Amino acid sequence: MSKLVTIFGGSGFVGRYIARKMAKEGWRVRVAVRRPNEALFVRGYGAVGQVEPVFCNIRDDASVAAALTGADAAVNCVGTFDASGANNFNAVQAEGAGRIARLAAKAGIATLVHLSALGADVNSDSNYGRSKGEGEAAVLAAFPNALILRPSVIFGSEDGFFNRFAGMSRMGPVLPLVGGNTRFQPVYVQDVASAAIKGVLGQYSGIYELGGPDAETLKSIIGQMLAVIQRRRLVINLPFWVGSAMGGALGFVSALTLGLFRNSLITLDQVRQLRHDNVVSPGAKTLADMGIEATNFGAVIPEYLWRYRNSGQFAAIRDSAKYLKKI
Repeated sequence: MSKLVTIFGGSGFVGRYIARKMAKEGWRVRVAVRRPNEALFVRGYGAVGQVEPVFCNIRDDASVAAALTGADAAVNCVGTFDASGANNFNAVQAEGAGRIARLAAKAGIATLVHLSALGADVNSDSNYGRSKGEGEAAVLAAFPNALILRPSVIFGSEDGFFNRFAGMSRMGPVLPLVGGNTRFQPVYVQDVASAAIKGVLGQYSGIYELGGPDAETLKSIIGQMLAVIQRRRLVINLPFWVGSAMGGALGFVSALTLGLFRNSLITLDQVRQLRHDNVVSPGAKTLADMGIEATNFGAVIPEYLWRYRNSGQFAAIRDSAKYLKKI
């Protein structure tokens, strides 16, 4: 019988790519998620019955243990940007990560891959970064041979990075940024998934930092994105104190409305993260050490950002037509 891998958060942005690749490797794939009915699309990644979504709440020992039953490997892709509520930073990224590792070790799971993030640090001034750091520590304490992946911002057709800024560019002639001079190293979701597969197969363990070929400022990255979507916008780099004021005000409104208003623009915690570069550390083990050639975002984003152009998929036709002679 083929081996079984349980992927926690396997229907999410990164998880679905790992699930698809594991199915191609011939493994049975169990996609553990909070809402299995919304993850039925993963069944199409393999043969009938090869990929199945199941219910799991990573805040509950029994639920996690059930999802790990009979598995040979596990991958944790669960993360959150929610600072409050039941599924907050600590519950998901610290306690949840530790719970998966502890129960995976107890179940005799052979390999474990944990998806963390650059900036993970138990001493971080960001609650997000701190919870990621605490999650890593808990994983290694329970499962010392785990593979921990720390990606920079991840890009791909379903990403929340380029799609978000491209959508914002539709709102007016000005595109404001906080942390415009902060450096990022966007990494392709397919490269992250390939790295995870190597961990599942037991080829690598330890901590690897994942970034693309180049580290560039946020302002430069957004400028290249605007060229791809053919929109001219004035990109303004706002001071951090302005970002903090915005994040604080929006957070206050969200709290005042008991969460009815959801702050999806910028938070105080995100401003803290933006004060630090999000790039691979000198001397860190990287994609290259795993034999994976990092993909440049400039070669990929035109494939999915075309819908943000004024003429959408017809932009190329429009551009070529302007050279036709009028009769």
